[in-house]
Amino acid sequence: MADLVSNSVLPANREAITLTTSDGLKLVGELAMPISGAPKATILLLHPNPTGGGMMDSHLFKKAAWRLPALADVAILRWNTRGTCSKAGRSEGEYDKGIAEGLDLAAALEFAKSRGLENIWLVGWSFGTDVTLMHGNVDPVQGAVLFSPPLMWSTAEHLQSWTDSMRPLLALVPELDDYLKPPEAKEKFAVVAQCEVVAIPECRHLWVGEKFVRIAWNLALKKIRPEMPELSWNWDGEMTRWDDLKDNSTCN
Repeated sequence: MADLVSNSVLPANREAITLTTSDGLKLVGELAMPISGAPKATILLLHPNPTGGGMMDSHLFKKAAWRLPALADVAILRWNTRGTCSKAGRSEGEYDKGIAEGLDLAAALEFAKSRGLENIWLVGWSFGTDVTLMHGNVDPVQGAVLFSPPLMWSTAEHLQSWTDSMRPLLALVPELDDYLKPPEAKEKFAVVAQCEVVAIPECRHLWVGEKFVRIAWNLALKKIRPEMPELSWNWDGEMTRWDDLKDNSTCN
């Protein structure tokens, strides 16, 4: 058994996809599926703010796509929201402060349904948590996990809608977050009776370091796949390593 390192890539069926929004934009994305067969859950990833460098390849999310189809038997669907660029390409449109990004999420949900994917969960990070809270409280979403929620664009009305639906929410809040620290998060999320707020000691907003990547996904999977044992983060089988130096694509 080999311990995973920061650039470990495990086997999966990976497909570059294009999402089409209801306002006619084309968004670049990727679907990563378990090789073993039908996934036990589907996770849609909503990335951090593109104005600060957030994209579908932000490290917590690309590592999920590299590892979790094999380790946790889940499908990972990620995409660049409108106007966002990564090595996968640039999505059409312009950044809209979380408003029109709701159409991007709707397109991803339609895509997931068209592929017959089930047990759909949302995982947002930073800006992506606001998009989740604003637009993700819809069928067939089962629930959501929030990494570093700033509660910057979402409102009390959005939180109330989650209370009314009773969809599960898990907020993972870094102890050293730049925007919303655990005590304040617990106060603000108190209106959502079913929301569990978990403080992450020594962690910062960007979850830098392999230790925090594992903490983030262990806690998320405990909510999404509660029947599954906690991951060991070891792998006995084929494994490659991503080399950023081989990809010279840029976003200009």
